[in-house]
Amino acid sequence: MTSPFPRPDQRLQVVVDAADPFARGADRGRQLRDTLPGTIDTYDRLFRLGGIDERTVRDDAGRLLDAIGAHRPALRTQIEGIASGADAELWRVAALNGRTEILSRSVAVPPGECSTIVRSVRDADGHAHALGVQTWDWHMEIAPYWHTVISRGGVHDYAGLTECGILGKIGVNSAGVALHFNILGHRSDRPEGIPMHVLAALVLEEATSVAHAVELVRTAPVTSSGSFALFDADGEAVLLDISPEGVYEAPAVTAGTWLRTNHFLTAEPAAEEKTWLYQPDSGERWDFLRDRLARGPAPADAEQLRAALVTGDGEPPVTCVPDLGLPMGQRWASLATVVLDPAARRADILDGTPAENTTRPHIELTV
Repeated sequence: MTSPFPRPDQRLQVVVDAADPFARGADRGRQLRDTLPGTIDTYDRLFRLGGIDERTVRDDAGRLLDAIGAHRPALRTQIEGIASGADAELWRVAALNGRTEILSRSVAVPPGECSTIVRSVRDADGHAHALGVQTWDWHMEIAPYWHTVISRGGVHDYAGLTECGILGKIGVNSAGVALHFNILGHRSDRPEGIPMHVLAALVLEEATSVAHAVELVRTAPVTSSGSFALFDADGEAVLLDISPEGVYEAPAVTAGTWLRTNHFLTAEPAAEEKTWLYQPDSGERWDFLRDRLARGPAPADAEQLRAALVTGDGEPPVTCVPDLGLPMGQRWASLATVVLDPAARRADILDGTPAENTTRPHIELTV
């Protein structure tokens, strides 16, 4: 299935390199100067569609920025640098970084979200390592406003994909730690703690191993929900249910295979899940992928992982193509397909759906 809407001819590729957090953010902001206004405008429209007025967004953004500053001042400083470099209002850049938390107030119901597979595989020499693949599904209107990023100068360098103005999302770092990111929904979600996208950037900048990444997540002041699939160059992997009531390790679907869509996989947070957000879509995608993987053979490389996420008519929309007849806020699309290889410190980012593997451009990043 291919996307019926145009994408940018040249995807923005942001590279920043500065030991000083403000300088690193300001450099990113300068590179985003032309695209950040459109990103801000699009999210303003999505907030309004969700019944969230500007005053509420501004108040939420300030509260989230304070939480970031209290937990990791350098991350707040990077956000301040982005705003300065892009000549944007600070609260607006903070709102982008907290867009998941602010949208937890939304009265609109989204139609779907992302799908992720992590597999333990062996290389040609028989050494075990892990590979991951994810469709990043989001509103089609954001298609012009995401970019690749290589960030150098923090504790670790990292590379991956994010949206304009947002510190982090999906990626791999120079210590060999990889992170896939799916959104979940809990009844206690609120815009008060460290935002999920900022927490992803924290992990990518600081984590030296899966165990360290889990520690970083557990010690963060979290008041929203998400899932991090974490795996490293040594073959360690863990799938987390992150929620305001705690962080829980979700089970593998089979030995050496972890599967995530957009519902909690552990009992405690699942009891208070916002099931109306992503169900039945999330459960249908998870069941479909579980059954496909069980029928085997198990994916053993990047090409096979991408192929596992290709779906067509009559199948759950793992490959997600928007219905252009629907209004803004309901046009869901697989904006990118990302394969992470922490052993190689590599991210392969397909600018399109997994079905467009041979027809859309790939961007390969290494750190």
